[in-house]
Amino acid sequence: MSEEQLIKKLYEAVVACDRDKVVKVAEEIVKSNLDPIKALEEGLMKAAVVVGEKFDKMEIFLADLIMAGEAMKAGLEILLPKIKGKETVFKRGVVVCGTVKGDIHEIGKNILAALFVAHGFEVHDLGVDVPPQKFVEEAEKVNADIIAISALMTSTMGGQKDVIDYLKEMGLREKYIVMVGGGPVTKEWADEIGADGYAKTASEGVKLALELIKKKKRGV
Repeated sequence: MSEEQLIKKLYEAVVACDRDKVVKVAEEIVKSNLDPIKALEEGLMKAAVVVGEKFDKMEIFLADLIMAGEAMKAGLEILLPKIKGKETVFKRGVVVCGTVKGDIHEIGKNILAALFVAHGFEVHDLGVDVPPQKFVEEAEKVNADIIAISALMTSTMGGQKDVIDYLKEMGLREKYIVMVGGGPVTKEWADEIGADGYAKTASEGVKLALELIKKKKRGV
């Protein structure tokens, strides 16, 4: 079976909330020595977006959302350890990441966090349903360079703006690079709320983070 076929099967298994099938396909991907990052982004993450959209439109119930989440986690547990990071002799930066308040989706955020670690970043993952104050408190505590904010439902996207607004209220907006992402998030939305960057995929997110940190260090 080709790489494209396996990734498609992984995607379909998640959307079908079929945990056992997700595990079976993920294991086959690993045995076939295929790219785990591509499987994560093209399989699990795309499925996560679709599941989130279906829930937003009330096409599926909360129980379905939870089952799909469990299926995604099962696939994640198999594929994430296969991401081999580059050995770095220095820390590239410090990242605080999390999913906004009211949103319990974490697959995309977990993949991004794993790729950050693989590329030499120190990552502080706050998990899901994170209020604006917590993002800022943690960033201050660990002296972060980047605050990465995820939202996977249209109804929770406003939480990303809330974090930026809170940073402004505290007089800390210029101190941090703020990145946003998630299924319904767009570059237009990122620009509208005043984020420093937006990426469609986790791989693009890490690449953008490296570019933004370089610019910050140069004072651009």
